[in-house]
Amino acid sequence: MTFKAVTDEIGRVLLGQDDVVHGVLVSLFCGGHVLLEGPPGIGKTLLARTLSKVLGVAFKRIQFTPDLMPSDVTGGNVFNQAEDDFVFRPGPVFTQVLLGDEINRAPAKTQAALLEAMGDFQVTVDGVTRRLPSPFFVLATQNPIESEGTYPLPEAQLDRFMMKLVIGHPTHDTEVALLRNYMGGFDAAKLGEVSLRTVLDAEGIAVMQEVARRVRVDEEILDYIAGVVGRTRMHNAVDLGASPRASIALLLASQVIAASEGRTFVVPDDVKRLAAPVLRHRFLLQPDAELEGTRADDVVRQVLADVPVPGGERSK
Repeated sequence: MTFKAVTDEIGRVLLGQDDVVHGVLVSLFCGGHVLLEGPPGIGKTLLARTLSKVLGVAFKRIQFTPDLMPSDVTGGNVFNQAEDDFVFRPGPVFTQVLLGDEINRAPAKTQAALLEAMGDFQVTVDGVTRRLPSPFFVLATQNPIESEGTYPLPEAQLDRFMMKLVIGHPTHDTEVALLRNYMGGFDAAKLGEVSLRTVLDAEGIAVMQEVARRVRVDEEILDYIAGVVGRTRMHNAVDLGASPRASIALLLASQVIAASEGRTFVVPDDVKRLAAPVLRHRFLLQPDAELEGTRADDVVRQVLADVPVPGGERSK
């Protein structure tokens, strides 16, 4: 099927990151965005570039730095002497796949320049609103917060990301395969020389999104999703729980997973499978819990264990 064909084609270049690629595609077909967290040099930029080629869509990159201004993201009006008037010059946000590289190296006011784009798929400059191309997908990368020279992303910004995916170093066997590829002539800087097949286009992505929205979700599954998200608001290690936007994201992600496996209905395992990527960045831990070493993923596991699963006793 199309989902597997896209995954396989990306996997020809990006080795050993099947779960990350799967999460990125699920978010794309939900109409959402992804935040990738991990150290430099592990393929985050390569993933974005490969994705745009396999999907046959436009790609642009923004390197976020402390001196980057909001207008460097959205664009702005510049004076055209020939026309004796101001003309709008689009910024790099006017694309279909946008790589926001090291987004947490820019201050909050620049990060906020993406809020309207990610939430409403439009940009307003000097009172004029312009629609963004379709699809519009942001793949932002982030260094771990403890890295020097980084800024924590505001909660409103984090909530715009459908998923936060953590990408780590490859296994030994994967790294050997990567070295073997480079010995064979592969160079990530020359991706255009790799004969990647274009599996989809913008119209095909829209069709995939529509197919996913038609997947049946029974009332008991809706109740389960609301129970999982609502439980984050009552957990004793959480200061601020996940918002209703998290429930919608978990619903859409579950529909896409079901569609990708050829099913016309959602099952509880679909919800559990991507609960951590959808929820881990959407709630704030209590300071004491963080000091004790509690992580967001630990809370998600406890929540899944506590909330009764439709048709069963409790999550294993």
